[in-house]
Amino acid sequence: MNIKINRETLLKPLTSVASIVEKRHTLPILSNLLIDAKKNQIHLTATDLEMQISLSVESATDADFSTTIAAKKLLDICRSLPDSAEINMATSESRITLKAGKSRFNLQTLPAADYPVMTKTQGESTLVTIDQRQLKELLKQVEFAMAQQDIRYYLNGLLFEVTGNRLNIVGTDGHRLSFTSTELKQNYEKQEIILPRKTVIELIKLLDDSEEDVQIEMSANQVNFSFANIRLISKIIDGKFPDYNRVIPVGHKNSFTTNRVGVLLAMQRASILSNEKYRGIRMVISENNLKLISTNSDQEEAEEELEVSYQGDALDIGFNVTYLIDVLNNANSEDITFSFSDANSSCLVTVPNKPDYKYVVMPMRI
Repeated sequence: MNIKINRETLLKPLTSVASIVEKRHTLPILSNLLIDAKKNQIHLTATDLEMQISLSVESATDADFSTTIAAKKLLDICRSLPDSAEINMATSESRITLKAGKSRFNLQTLPAADYPVMTKTQGESTLVTIDQRQLKELLKQVEFAMAQQDIRYYLNGLLFEVTGNRLNIVGTDGHRLSFTSTELKQNYEKQEIILPRKTVIELIKLLDDSEEDVQIEMSANQVNFSFANIRLISKIIDGKFPDYNRVIPVGHKNSFTTNRVGVLLAMQRASILSNEKYRGIRMVISENNLKLISTNSDQEEAEEELEVSYQGDALDIGFNVTYLIDVLNNANSEDITFSFSDANSSCLVTVPNKPDYKYVVMPMRI
């Protein structure tokens, strides 16, 4: 069986699907990609048993065949070939030969029938439509607040909550929480799922800055994303996400709005001398003045002073500076608002004229 395909045509989809392949897996076939050739199309599929990405590309083939091939080797071969190379693939029993110009590669294959393809679960599901750019933006606003390898496994992902005509997305690691929300085109019964961290990161890579639709199909134990020529199936985390409404404060009376980049740069400078383990920084707020102070175990100290428009109570509060820098890097707005209740309460970070975005950071003792 013969397939002809341009290197450029193959490289982008190959990069997209190969990224989820585990390098060392107990099942050797999971290091492989499933290649399905049907009339004028090649379907590429990769899975790690928790998530599966499938992509289709046009190719000059009238062959019908399926095989599996080592993902990393195929990707490395494609990357190393000249830009305009035309790749010829020919399969025989348990081998595949790739030719391009004067290059020739002979690789082993494993039977397609043994490939553990994830299938869509049957049963009730909720179908939500949103455009690619919007979904990508929402994910980027909250993904940095997800936990990493937390023993509370339900925090190692994002909450997707559909309720009425809203889609709410929330990430938290127990020390900080990021919430964002958008209006949907129709009303839904309430449904929530927890999307695993790895799935979130792959989605951000795969989504385009386009207004084309993404269809999200949520069921009891699985979620499907379909957009452009990509289909992503993911298992969901089984667990109860914390009630974020209890964490997001309302009515914080002490607040100021300031230039986002100005306060970000000041925090980055002050953080240089913060304790490497605890990363603490003090925010000392008085009338029209903000001081950022950090010290470390060598008794070194950094201090930054900013003029802010503030008339509230004088406050001296400690925070993990990394959590504040994260939100300032991702908020994507000119100004940012900090709101406080007292020196022992959380800080609420919001963006002016964007009521749908909220970020909460717990204070720390310094």
